[in-house]
Amino acid sequence: MNDQISGAGSVNTFLLIREVDAPRQLLFDLWTKKEHIEKWFGPGGSKIVNCTNDLRPGGMLHYGMEFPNGFVMYGRWVYKEIVPPEKLVFIASFSDENKGIGRHPMAEGWPAETLSEIIFEDKNGKTLLKMSATPVNASEEEEKLFREGFGSMEKGWAGTFRQLEEYLDLIKN
Repeated sequence: MNDQISGAGSVNTFLLIREVDAPRQLLFDLWTKKEHIEKWFGPGGSKIVNCTNDLRPGGMLHYGMEFPNGFVMYGRWVYKEIVPPEKLVFIASFSDENKGIGRHPMAEGWPAETLSEIIFEDKNGKTLLKMSATPVNASEEEEKLFREGFGSMEKGWAGTFRQLEEYLDLIKN
C-alpha cells in the first residue's frame, strides 16, 4: 500500500488516498463483511469486538475496539449509500455499547458525527482507495478540533492500513 495523499481535502475535510494491492471487489468485501472487518479494522494493537453489520442504506455497522489495556471504545457507521464495489457513504460517530451516538473518549469537543465516503477505484488489478470525512452539524469549535486532529487521524489510519495489509497477506496465501 502506498500513501499518496493525506491531510486536508478542503478546509474541514480529512482526505486519505491509498493504492492497495488487492482487487476492488475483494477490498470492498473487506470493508463491508463482518467476518472480515473483525479481523483487521482498527489501529495497530486493537481488535474488534461485539461487531454487528446491517449493510443497507439506513443500516448500521456497530463495533467495539478493544485495546491491549482492556479499554473498549465503540463506533458506528449509519450507511447512507452503498454502491458495490465502488462506494460507501455513511455517517460515522463514536458510540456506546447500546449503539447510541457517543463522544470521542479522549477529545470531548470532537464532532459527534462525520460524513464519510470511501471510493474504490479499479487500477490494473489493484485498488485506489479514496477516503474522506467531513464534520456534520458541528460547531466552529468542533470543526477546529477536527482540523487540528488530522495528524493523529493519519497515524491511526496508518496503523489500520498496516493491519489491513497483514490481513490481505494472510488471506491471499
